[in-house]
Amino acid sequence: MAKAVRFSEFGGPEVLEIQEIPTPAPGPGEVLVEVYAAGISPVETAVRLGDNADRWPVEFPSGQGREFAGVVAQVGPGVTRFRRGAEVMGYVARGAHATHVVVPETQLLPKPISLSWEIAGSLYVAGTTALGAVEGLNLGANDVVVITAAAGGIGCLAAQFARARGAVVIGSTTEERFDFVRQFGVVPVSYGPDLAVRVRAVTRAPVTAFLDFLGGESDEAAALGVPSTRVFTTTDWGAVEDHDAVKLYAGDTIALARVAQLVADRQIRLPIADVFSLSEIADAYRQLDQRDSAGKIVIGMKLVDYKGQKVRPSRLKQQDVTIGVPTRHERVSVEGVLPPVIGDGRARRLRTGSIPQVGAPAAAAPVR
Repeated sequence: MAKAVRFSEFGGPEVLEIQEIPTPAPGPGEVLVEVYAAGISPVETAVRLGDNADRWPVEFPSGQGREFAGVVAQVGPGVTRFRRGAEVMGYVARGAHATHVVVPETQLLPKPISLSWEIAGSLYVAGTTALGAVEGLNLGANDVVVITAAAGGIGCLAAQFARARGAVVIGSTTEERFDFVRQFGVVPVSYGPDLAVRVRAVTRAPVTAFLDFLGGESDEAAALGVPSTRVFTTTDWGAVEDHDAVKLYAGDTIALARVAQLVADRQIRLPIADVFSLSEIADAYRQLDQRDSAGKIVIGMKLVDYKGQKVRPSRLKQQDVTIGVPTRHERVSVEGVLPPVIGDGRARRLRTGSIPQVGAPAAAAPVR
């Protein structure tokens, strides 16, 4: 038997349930993956809430989650690229929040050995969306781009891609995260009304692009004089329909491979904000919905525990009634040493000097 997250009605995190289901079997061209780690994203919150259900249709009971990393448990007829026991990462249309998932062979790639499970399992949505946004805008040294929710997984990746191309990046976040985004070369401004006024206070140059990963900020982009064709959003369908903003989507396996290699080569860093067990899926989304996490939030199916580790299954500092009210945070460094929280159970040993890092300083090689 396998376990999977399901919801049978629209609503908040409370509608999520962990159900036991028969372990799925792969068909022709498919692979059964035992999931070790899976990321979560704001788009999944919007889908579960029933926002724009005509554009994000849901058939109940519905699974949840797109990105994952794990180990091949079984291959279907005709599969040639992967064998049982291979470490992989990839994506599905929906249903990655589970102990096992069936995925087309074409939506998998080998996990780089230097990527932790946490990063590999949470890279697809944020990484390929951020890369597509920056390349779609063709950002360069003459651009000034505003990125909302700049401390989140997609925001901090997009900021790094933009900075690698020479663009100036201004990012909105909570004041408690200013030091965090500065580590990526972002000029921080605070959330809230009149964002355009605060942006104008930190730059006299024209703002040439606007990446709205928070949602609902298209009016601020217009106030900054950004053309609607250069306003990109992940969840704000109203801006797409009413203001001709551009809707962003995650990319394909080729894009994922590019992003994974950049992270493996330490040219791009993906900080992990927190790790939750599958049974804590509702709490994971409650934390995500506060929109002040530093990096990606991950669901781990095979959690391990090391004394003094910095990221561990979380206890929320706030309850639902205080969502949107930021709390004080300790300074988060993207250079800190992070023992893995998700293990593969194959007797790997942590030795002094061999513990993976959240991220190393960006290399001099350009992002391509």
